[in-house]
Amino acid sequence: MLTILGFAMIATFLVLIMMKKMSPIAALVLIPALFCVFVGKGAKLGDYVIDGVTSLAPTAAMLMFAIVYFGVMIDVGLFDPIVRGILKFAKADPMRIVVGTAILAAIVSLDGDGSTTFMITVSAMYPLYKRLKMSLVVMTGVAAMANGVMNTLPWGGPTARAATALKLDASDIFVPMIPALAVGLLGVFVLSYFLGLRERKRLGVLTLDEVLVEEKVEEKESETVLVGAGGSGDSKTPVTSGGAGSGTDAEDDEEERFTVLDPNRATLRPKLYWFNALVTATLLTAMIMEWLPIPVLFLLGAALVLTVNFPHIPDQKARLAAHADNVLNVSGMVFAAAVFTGVLQGTGMVDHMARWMVDVIPEGMGPHMALVTGLLSLPLTYFMSNDGFYFGVLPVLAEAGAAHGVSPLEMARASLVGQPLHMSSPLVPAVYVLVGMAKVEFGDHTKFVVKWAALTCLIILAAGMLFGII
Repeated sequence: MLTILGFAMIATFLVLIMMKKMSPIAALVLIPALFCVFVGKGAKLGDYVIDGVTSLAPTAAMLMFAIVYFGVMIDVGLFDPIVRGILKFAKADPMRIVVGTAILAAIVSLDGDGSTTFMITVSAMYPLYKRLKMSLVVMTGVAAMANGVMNTLPWGGPTARAATALKLDASDIFVPMIPALAVGLLGVFVLSYFLGLRERKRLGVLTLDEVLVEEKVEEKESETVLVGAGGSGDSKTPVTSGGAGSGTDAEDDEEERFTVLDPNRATLRPKLYWFNALVTATLLTAMIMEWLPIPVLFLLGAALVLTVNFPHIPDQKARLAAHADNVLNVSGMVFAAAVFTGVLQGTGMVDHMARWMVDVIPEGMGPHMALVTGLLSLPLTYFMSNDGFYFGVLPVLAEAGAAHGVSPLEMARASLVGQPLHMSSPLVPAVYVLVGMAKVEFGDHTKFVVKWAALTCLIILAAGMLFGII
């Protein structure tokens, strides 16, 4: 009976959030509470929730202060020179533009928010793709894959969910996975290089000056038409016509127009740029070296950069308010998950479900449950939300793996493999920001990216097994 109720609870949860009948937070709380009553253990619901909240508090704190930290770094301009540098590197070479897209998306993904990553990446690169008539699905596909790999950062979501669901430390999951994820990111860069060569072969190579000259001529013609003046229609300059005289100024002006980061925004702190860069580098180093627990590192880092960059209390409050939505959504999800995982564990549902899965899975595959989980993560995280997979499916797989001697850490790491494909799932809100800003049909994006994203996932899985991580 507990096996049936456990699967029914997970199925109800998945159906309601996939059909958007309930928000993930509401579903994580109300559905398990209802099933806890069905099981006959409603009186113990409070104990389950308190135990879950106590164990998940460090994860929620990490997410909360990581979002604040990287949000402030974007506000003060830490990433602005990176955007400008990538634009200068890309110029009008299709190969460089595609590789630059992957690099930019990977760097900006450090903030852990897919929507922010896509807004900055598309705003910076879209004008170049458009003017050179490059394939826009290449841009969306490369950005989604790079973000998918980087989304495995402890504050990005999946790692935190896996840690939450299996009651593990996020750093114990993520740090050993760094080599495999680095190979996956390198795979995205290599793929971007070959996709860029394909675009270069199709379009040829120009200089940014030549593209800007054409753009200025087109703008001038449009203005002439608007004011009713004739005679300019035959004066259009060919795209290969040069324009060296004003190239540098035009390039600088164009860089400012390309980026979503307002170069004159009030939150910029140019005099503190190297301080912020040093703090960020130190923070990431400390996280990798495990000098302190990740929640403590981000708590200290967020407090430090807020105090130094915004010494006045009203300004600090304004920055916190600006990122409050992301903080509330993510940390609220973690605490809501305490109800779901608490009920699943406390009532014994997960144990019964695991035993059933152990009986179903062929005996020979038992010791390879990490590999099975890695392969299953591709379709499951694509066709269901991360909440559904990590809180509904992963605990069951982990229990089944434990019965065959596979550690929860291996299972958690394997569960991250599908993220490059997940970021193009129709259940991911950020992907609609990506295709919407790029003016690409979702179907066209899906048709292009699925095969390449799946290949990236398999590269990560193969690297993880080769390095003995999974």
